[in-house]
Amino acid sequence: MCRPEEAALLRLEEVFSATLARINSLVLQPLLEAAPEASDPWVRECLQLLQQLHRSSQQLWDVTEESLHSLRERLRHPEAVGLESLLLLQSADRVLQVHLEYIESYTCCVAVQAFQKAAKRRSEYWRGQRKVLRQVLLGVSSEGSVGTALLQALRQPLAHHVQQYVLLLLSLGDTIGECHPTRELVIHAAGLFGDLQSFMRQELDQAMATQALWPTLSSRLRDVLCTPARRLLQDSQDVPVTVTPLRAERVLLFDDALVLLQGHNIHTFDLKLVWVEPGQDRCTFHLLTPEEEFSFCSKDPQGLVVWQWKVTQAVCQALRGKKDFPVLGAGLEPSEPPTCRCGAYTFRAEGRFCQATYEGEWYWGRPHGKGTLKWPDGRNHVGDFCQGLEHGFGIRLVPQASEDKFDCYKCHWWEGSMCGYGICEYSTSEVYKGYFQEGLRHGFGVLESAPQAPRPLRYTGHWERGQRSGYGVEEDSNRGERYIGMWQTDQRHGPGVMVTQAGVCYQGTFQADKMVGPGILLSDDDSLYEGTFTRDLTLVGKGKVTFPNGFTLEGSFSSVSGRGLHTQGVLDTAALLPDPSSTCKRQLGQGVFPVESRWQGVYGPFRDFVRAGCPGELREALLGFHVQSSRELRKSQEYLCCERTCPEDQVGRMEDLLEELVQHREPKALQQCLRKALSNSLHPLGKLLRMLMLTFQATYAGIGANKHLQGLAQEEVKQHAQELWAAYRGLLQVALQRKGQAPEEDEDAETRDLRVHGLVLPLVLPSFYSELFTLYLLLHEREDSLYSQGIVHLSLFPDARLLEFLDVQKHLWPLKDLTLTTNQRYSLVRDKCFLSATECLQKMIIQHLGAEIHLIRDMMDPLHTGGLYDFLLTALESCYEHIQKEDMRLHRLPSRWSSREPW
Repeated sequence: MCRPEEAALLRLEEVFSATLARINSLVLQPLLEAAPEASDPWVRECLQLLQQLHRSSQQLWDVTEESLHSLRERLRHPEAVGLESLLLLQSADRVLQVHLEYIESYTCCVAVQAFQKAAKRRSEYWRGQRKVLRQVLLGVSSEGSVGTALLQALRQPLAHHVQQYVLLLLSLGDTIGECHPTRELVIHAAGLFGDLQSFMRQELDQAMATQALWPTLSSRLRDVLCTPARRLLQDSQDVPVTVTPLRAERVLLFDDALVLLQGHNIHTFDLKLVWVEPGQDRCTFHLLTPEEEFSFCSKDPQGLVVWQWKVTQAVCQALRGKKDFPVLGAGLEPSEPPTCRCGAYTFRAEGRFCQATYEGEWYWGRPHGKGTLKWPDGRNHVGDFCQGLEHGFGIRLVPQASEDKFDCYKCHWWEGSMCGYGICEYSTSEVYKGYFQEGLRHGFGVLESAPQAPRPLRYTGHWERGQRSGYGVEEDSNRGERYIGMWQTDQRHGPGVMVTQAGVCYQGTFQADKMVGPGILLSDDDSLYEGTFTRDLTLVGKGKVTFPNGFTLEGSFSSVSGRGLHTQGVLDTAALLPDPSSTCKRQLGQGVFPVESRWQGVYGPFRDFVRAGCPGELREALLGFHVQSSRELRKSQEYLCCERTCPEDQVGRMEDLLEELVQHREPKALQQCLRKALSNSLHPLGKLLRMLMLTFQATYAGIGANKHLQGLAQEEVKQHAQELWAAYRGLLQVALQRKGQAPEEDEDAETRDLRVHGLVLPLVLPSFYSELFTLYLLLHEREDSLYSQGIVHLSLFPDARLLEFLDVQKHLWPLKDLTLTTNQRYSLVRDKCFLSATECLQKMIIQHLGAEIHLIRDMMDPLHTGGLYDFLLTALESCYEHIQKEDMRLHRLPSRWSSREPW
């Protein structure tokens, strides 16, 4: 059975539907027809507002018709159709939203006087329509303006309709029992439309206040500030307030911006980027914006409270992106704006950010968190910010004069400048991977030009304030040269070694990129020159040449273009044949470049990381980050992104890595732990090893594969092992400290050396083996050649002579206690002796045995000195040297063993 309230709702909807139809036909349609041609921008805007209002009115009529239909169905079939089927109850939120859209369209027209502007051209027509308007609403006087009449015609029916909604729904709720399933729906709908009443009153008040504001401003200010959606919330002419230090003459608080007027100057602040900070007393509060800080003061504490409250609620509303419902400050969300926000802002003040637009996260008026900076000149920066400065990982594109050419910096930043590890691709196709400080290359880094560059170069070494300085290696592919040595202010300066592709080596002193003073030149045929040179290693001035056969030439040298080398001096042919080691095995660079100071730029950041307690947030900046391929580097420049290895997880991972070190301190477990760490490119120890491998290859691979650098390489490998052990010890101490355990005692030098040689060196040697063994192979090429020839000669020995050469005692020969005929004895000796000799030779035929022996000897754990391994290696060395004997190499043997020769 239907209730009287339902029938009353039906009559209410019928009346409202008819009223809306009349409003559309008698008011909105004539307004649209009366609108002048869209030539003036303001007129065009008013026309668009009226069109939107017409659409909103049509939607309101449609939803009223739906509600009317649901009420009729309910009244016709009360038993079959339940109360919950009414549109007002079933879809109260949807009905409310349609009303809100109409109110928004209506108040936008009110705020900019759209009705008055549209009707002004046909004012006589509207004066004659007063009788028609009286059909729509009550209270239209014959004295009032047309604009006022139109405002009432479009507002009064809706206000009355919503008021009746609330009354009827509340009455309907009173007739429903507490346990009825639709009671909650009715109460909910009554609450919504009750709130809508309050919202309508506030919206109309704000629209009328905004409309009244515009005539008080100059046309220039009005053109800048007036928009249909903007609403005035507070005016300092109504509640006086003083702003310092800007000394604003008038303060206007809109729902989207705070405006300070100073004469002809306008200061506009987006409320999304305004922070409110209460003052120490009741007479002041402070506002913080991206580029300004100012205070609101008032002699009236109550007026200041009003301003502070309204500014705070307006900021909250602006951040939510929708109006508070039902009134300002009464939303469900917190009434205090968050300190961390997202927004966009274009900087105007002079400085690095001038005219740049920042979009991203903010904290108390400063860029803080993830964000993007874009300058008008095409520069872009994407990355992390802290307290208004680039801080953390970031990518910056800097356009160059050439079209579509950029310098791309992917690196870590510290307080506004590049600091820490980075990868930079330049428009010249050069790529730098290394460390920065205060925006300049500083520390260890690799700069490599493109292969197709006019002069392809690759520098691996140390930098100081943007210039090559300290120890470094440069390869000039065009000249086929590699320089290993000291640099200063981007020039070769100090001791250095030059290696050429032709095998020529030079060691001497450089000054301002030029060779100066005496030096040493070693040619590929082991000739040695001691004297002075030109830049291209041409002999000039006084010098001495020592030839491989021991002859010496001492005098003055000069070179004339196209006429070869000229010399005037003394040739000494009486010298004895030199010891091969005097020139062939001469080592360069040792003692000139102390091994412990060569790669401090690599070790330093790792030490800093450990010294800082291994913080996860500094891991990439100090240890570097990994980008998989050059394709990813190009992609990162195109899309301003850089796919690193989960930087957000670094803190957690670091904790796990440190915990693992604590849990594996026993010798066997430690060896496995170190092997795992060194093989992991994400582990600090693995990162350090890979950086050291890079320096080693840059120095000793390719052109640098020269036998005279073997000593440098060998001591470098040992130093790297020592530094890796020190890095492990540092990480372990940090891990113990984090767990609150006592640190391990410092090691003495002997214990450290034993750990380095016995534990670390065997693990890291494979990483350097290829380049290192090549140097050993070249250094011992002559001995290995003699050894190979000796093996070949031994293979031609008759069996018995081979046994005799091998010093096998005759009673061990395989003929003892045998009673055979002569032919049988010859046959058996041939078979047995040949088999025994072959087995022995097979064990000794090892390619480059001398290089292997010397490498093992140099890298042997000191713990094995005098032990079994040392004894076996010494025996192998004796065999190796015995087979090289000169008399055996020149010994001539018959082509076959005569059976008649006694054995």
